Amino acid sequence: MSDEEREEKELDLSSAEVVTKYKTAAEIVNKALKLVISECKPKAKIVDICEKGDSYIREQTGNVYKNVKRKIERGVAFPTCLSVNNVVCHFSPLASDEAVLEEGDILKIDMACHIDGFIAAVAHTHVLQDGPVTGRAADVIAAANTAAEVALRLVRPGKKNKDVTEAIQKVAAAYDCKIVEGVLSHQMKQFVIDGNKVVLSLSNPETRVDEAEFEENEVYAIDIVTSTGDGKPKLLDEKQTTIYKRAVDKSYHLKMKASRFIFSEISQKFPIMPFSARALEEKRARLGLVECVNHELLQPYPVLHEKPGDYVAHIKFTVLLMPNGSDRVTSHPLQELQPTKTIDDPDIKAWLALGTKTKKKGGGKKKKGKKGDKVDESAEAEPMDSTNGATTQD
Repeated sequence: MSDEEREEKELDLSSAEVVTKYKTAAEIVNKALKLVISECKPKAKIVDICEKGDSYIREQTGNVYKNVKRKIERGVAFPTCLSVNNVVCHFSPLASDEAVLEEGDILKIDMACHIDGFIAAVAHTHVLQDGPVTGRAADVIAAANTAAEVALRLVRPGKKNKDVTEAIQKVAAAYDCKIVEGVLSHQMKQFVIDGNKVVLSLSNPETRVDEAEFEENEVYAIDIVTSTGDGKPKLLDEKQTTIYKRAVDKSYHLKMKASRFIFSEISQKFPIMPFSARALEEKRARLGLVECVNHELLQPYPVLHEKPGDYVAHIKFTVLLMPNGSDRVTSHPLQELQPTKTIDDPDIKAWLALGTKTKKKGGGKKKKGKKGDKVDESAEAEPMDSTNGATTQD
């Protein structure tokens, strides 16, 4: 996309057309997530499931905005990842990988879709079993979900990023879980999946970010990963990394022919959004990607691991900070959870009692909702605990 094609004015949620594009992308990625979950069965190959998620997004985005004057880019904004058990994130294997799912696996599904660069991202945790999820597996998922519900209520104009960081750490601790370090929630803009305004999941001396205040008409991908382990994941094998993003601000004259070929292909097919090496010719990609990464032309998304036996949960949602309140546009209902912990903390209960919609000034009459209208989302959430089972988010 040439610079001339970009409007001078930055497009945000004050444009109804932009809101529609975000919501269309969200509808597609929510359906893609539902499809991926339905494909998760014992002995199913992980690579096949990831490919189905990506194919569905490509197909569905290809069916919208077809007859417009200006060509609109659309498709996968983050490849489908399926990270199992103690694998934390970014597992999206190559076609030759034989890894399969097993009964009882805890699956983290992560994916994103865009229309004209307006991105809807989602991540969800699903346990491959029938019946309610119990024990520590239920705790870790409930911790991520309750932290997400709290974050939804605190990511609002006037609040600061550090307010969210402190709150989600408190929620995880209430379930005797840890927030996984190094996970950032980013503001998103057109064609920018990782904007400059960020929310740290975990504040520590090594990771510092600028203090920022949330503002109306902004969009965020709120990303929460919880663990029953120590929350300090490790990179075990660089060969597992398959997802990369082109670093548009870096340049270097590549020496190897294979690297130049691959980088040229990436620049044409994936100039801005993250992509999977599955989309490249495998043998040549293995050779060429190394030099591209070593010279920082590509940013890798490494596959990280907690210790074997640790449970890890991941919830990510996209939220639009609309004038009438926060609109969470991506999600999927959770399985029934029966956590071992009960939430008694008054702060957490107070956060969950906050509405997500801002009340209109003046006492005008409420319009009667049409049949089939969405329920008012300002209703408070309940913590998931051992007394009330699951709270699902539609």
